[in-house]
Amino acid sequence: MPESTLNTPEIARLDFKTDLGAGARARIGLLVLESDQTMEWEMRHMADLPGVALYHARLANDAEVTPDTLVQMELELPKAAALLPGYLGLKAIGYGCTSGSTIIGELRVSELIQSHHPTVPTSNPLTAAKAALKQLGVKRLGLVTPYRPDVTELMQARFEEAGIVIQSVGSFYQQDDRVVGRITPEAILDAALAVGQNDLVDGVFISCTSLRAAGIVGQAEAALGKPVTASNHALAWHLLRLAGIHDEVAGLGRLFHAQLPDQDI
Repeated sequence: MPESTLNTPEIARLDFKTDLGAGARARIGLLVLESDQTMEWEMRHMADLPGVALYHARLANDAEVTPDTLVQMELELPKAAALLPGYLGLKAIGYGCTSGSTIIGELRVSELIQSHHPTVPTSNPLTAAKAALKQLGVKRLGLVTPYRPDVTELMQARFEEAGIVIQSVGSFYQQDDRVVGRITPEAILDAALAVGQNDLVDGVFISCTSLRAAGIVGQAEAALGKPVTASNHALAWHLLRLAGIHDEVAGLGRLFHAQLPDQDI
């Protein structure tokens, strides 16, 4: 037997203390699409606040964004939600797909998440966008999407049902999520300005969690003189507010200085 084995020191028992761990103020769960290249990166930046922690679970999906592939995520949502353990004590959970929420339905998305987390408030980018636009006072919307026309038209209808009139809309006509994640922020900014400069528009929403839009919100607002938000941007704000985090954050546009009405929390 080697000499080093004979001289192995006894393992000392060390003292320790515990505290509340990461996310002592709020732990927030995110259900992120398998194909998404952007959401985790943007959300980490926007939720980089003292005592706030994010916990992710990946959700199986098809990278081709069509009504048929989007509806299939209804089967995957509860599986991903189950991967976020209850002992984390999550204060809010978000599902990261704007088009999926449009097709599956916002209430159904919430039901599927709450099948595993019945007492935790939930959100998704469509619900968050509606809440954000309400707080920003936007009623006549300029809409930017990456989607093919049938998906964009369905999203338009959901906003119209909520009393938000679509006055201007533009799309990159791209249904491959692998490509959407590589569309440049400069192109997204140009699209927001093109849609938002319409005099009938009083605010802009940039749809899709794969688009790198959160970083151009401030630039777009400054250029247009109108409020702007985007899927990850609105969802981060909504989840923070639902989780009881009321911090105002500089550099993220008008929305991150707004609060939710008490009845919406």
